[in-house]
Amino acid sequence: MKIVFVGAGSVVFTQGLLADLMAFPELKDAHIALHDIDAERLEVAEAVARRVGVTNLSASLDRKYALDNADFVINMIQVGGHAATVTDFEIPARYGLRQTIADTIGVGGVFRALRTFPVLDALAADMNAVCPDAWLLNYTNPMAMNVWYLSGKVRNVVGLCHSVYWTMHDLAALVGVPYEEVTYLAAGVNHQAWVLRFERDGENLYDRLDVRDPELSRRVRVEMFRRLGYYPTETSEHSAEYLPWLLRHDSEIERLRIPVGDYVRISAENLAEYGRTRDAVRDGRALTVEGTNEYAPQIIHSIATGTPRIVYGNVVNDGLISNLPAGCVVEVPCAVDGGGVRPTRVGALPPQCAALNQAYVSVAELTVRAALEGRPDHVRHAVMVDPNASATLPLEDISRMCDDLTRAHWDLLPDSLRQLNL
Repeated sequence: MKIVFVGAGSVVFTQGLLADLMAFPELKDAHIALHDIDAERLEVAEAVARRVGVTNLSASLDRKYALDNADFVINMIQVGGHAATVTDFEIPARYGLRQTIADTIGVGGVFRALRTFPVLDALAADMNAVCPDAWLLNYTNPMAMNVWYLSGKVRNVVGLCHSVYWTMHDLAALVGVPYEEVTYLAAGVNHQAWVLRFERDGENLYDRLDVRDPELSRRVRVEMFRRLGYYPTETSEHSAEYLPWLLRHDSEIERLRIPVGDYVRISAENLAEYGRTRDAVRDGRALTVEGTNEYAPQIIHSIATGTPRIVYGNVVNDGLISNLPAGCVVEVPCAVDGGGVRPTRVGALPPQCAALNQAYVSVAELTVRAALEGRPDHVRHAVMVDPNASATLPLEDISRMCDDLTRAHWDLLPDSLRQLNL
């Protein structure tokens, strides 16, 4: 069995995934192939993999060579790196547009997708040439846009995110019930799915969630639960920028403790953590390696051994959620075993939840269409219908902001979208 890491230079994340994989005895002899375009990061990733205990290991700067005869491909690239992330925050901020994470929808999510799509095209072409039956397990954000763009370009793709697992883990702790005793169902779109059922032995555990708690009540997603009746599956930092009511108001930012610009800090911390790992490897110092309970290793183990599991995946909506558009990408429970990944049909979401998801889906669809159809106007349309941008900026500022971001990311964008609305 061959497992390829694309973007292996994301060293800390690579380290956690490898620890998860090596924890399965059946996977210890798997061939782990690392690929990155940065030679230094690839070298560090290779050294870390050996520290984790990988014995059947290769590393290559040549993506197609690394992919040859792969069974599983784990994608975790970040096109443009930290510098592009800073740009995604700084330019909108000049127009008065606040963001928190900027990797899912919003103008930051739109431009992150647009600079990722050309690399996804190249990855899909290489996979179709040398490993057409491999499972592509995507971690790269914006998840929904990337999986939507890849649908039809590769045979087997599923997007993976830890938000549902950690939301349920933390909710169980909040109501004082061991996670292992909780049963739940969540569905929606990535970073904005909804906890539809939260129970233990038939008891509705939502009844134990005290939204009057002075600390809890000052969190965005607790506010969403109070207003909508269902808890969202991503952090308050994420959730704030998918809504039209919050980031334009100083009072709401203070009341709900919304960390504006937070991902710039997180991205800088990721750089620093990479530097510490690199230096530890070069100096021969010990590394603390911990498993992460990510879904990709679980999926690989289930397909390889036939062990049945339920995970949450981002997949094309083929009737899975009946009141979201066909063809969009939704996050639903998936059964996994030796036959692969099979999504579960959920039916209709509560209408208020579907309405918010629809706004998200509209941004994603216009972004994907912009690239597939070579339509620069759809880039502007995507930002025009984004909840946060449309609530904050007039149309002319949205157009000028998109022009500024197009200039800033020019070399990374699809050729057909290198156009300004001057």
